Amino acid sequence: MSIDTLSQTDVDLSSRSRPIAIANWLFSVALLVFIMVIVGGITRLTESGLSITEWKPIMGAIPPLNDADWLSEFEKYKQIPEYIEITGPAGMTLSDFKFIYFWEWVHRLLGRLIGVAFALPLLWFAIRKAIPAGYGLKLTGLLVLGGLQGAIGWWMVSSGLAQQTDVSHYRLAVHLLLALFILGALIWTACDLRRLAHGGQTPARLTPLGFWVLAILFVQLLFGAYVAGLNAGYVSNSWPLMNDHFIPGGIDFASGAWAALHNDPYLTHFVHRWWAWVVVGMLILLARKIRTDSRLASIAIHSAFGVQILLGIATVMTGMNIVLAVLHQAVGALVVAATVWGVHVLGSKTDSA
Repeated sequence: MSIDTLSQTDVDLSSRSRPIAIANWLFSVALLVFIMVIVGGITRLTESGLSITEWKPIMGAIPPLNDADWLSEFEKYKQIPEYIEITGPAGMTLSDFKFIYFWEWVHRLLGRLIGVAFALPLLWFAIRKAIPAGYGLKLTGLLVLGGLQGAIGWWMVSSGLAQQTDVSHYRLAVHLLLALFILGALIWTACDLRRLAHGGQTPARLTPLGFWVLAILFVQLLFGAYVAGLNAGYVSNSWPLMNDHFIPGGIDFASGAWAALHNDPYLTHFVHRWWAWVVVGMLILLARKIRTDSRLASIAIHSAFGVQILLGIATVMTGMNIVLAVLHQAVGALVVAATVWGVHVLGSKTDSA
């Protein structure tokens, strides 16, 4: 083998290894985002989200270190409506406060960790000129979205510090949906880079079927966020009927159907549990379309939505058991990941066509 041939081989290996290295990094960040979604679910279910009443992006990483610091944080919490109207009259102790503070602090700490885990490797890849053409802007956009997510998190928390005893369910929905969008974008970009490393000439495209699958899944995720924000999971602990009715009683249509659709706990719960079957139908169609191209992605989609349906039913029937509820949110994120993978496989078929 000539020196020129060896040199060309080195170039080919380098051109393949760099996209794969970046893809593996993005998958690692996606894993951190997945963990963040789980901790966010725990934070919500334990009513921990309002325990830290200030936004300190740098110094907030340091938790209270002594009794005086803890008492100071507790006093700040005592000034907000949640304590005055709910947890204070219920007899919250400093120990109880430390518990909810812990989960909110971990949630914010993970956000900072994700920021560092994304920004520093991105800088390193950029300095080494290892980012393939066309991906610099995409990766920068992901970084900006991560920063925006932190700001939206505080925007959400701030809605529950002055007049309400809880955060706005609209803001919670924006916060959760952006987290899941970032998760999906990380996976899509990583899949594109692995495709590039294996000879794909263009990034995968979003097909019409892929668009509708994602749009229908988005509706389900939106109502899942509403259910969480409105505590709507507690309005019925029976399935398939809701309190002995298919369409539950108690829906407040006083402000109109549109307002009820976005604000009434009975109606949002009803939509969330039955729109799920529309999602299942679309995911089955997607999985069938891609099974010859990626059997693994097809299996992942079927497994994710199957487990998610069972967890949703079990969560309702156990009266919102916290372990099952957290698992329901976690597997919901896996449904997003598997769906994005499947839609990417579908959009990658154009090169071979």
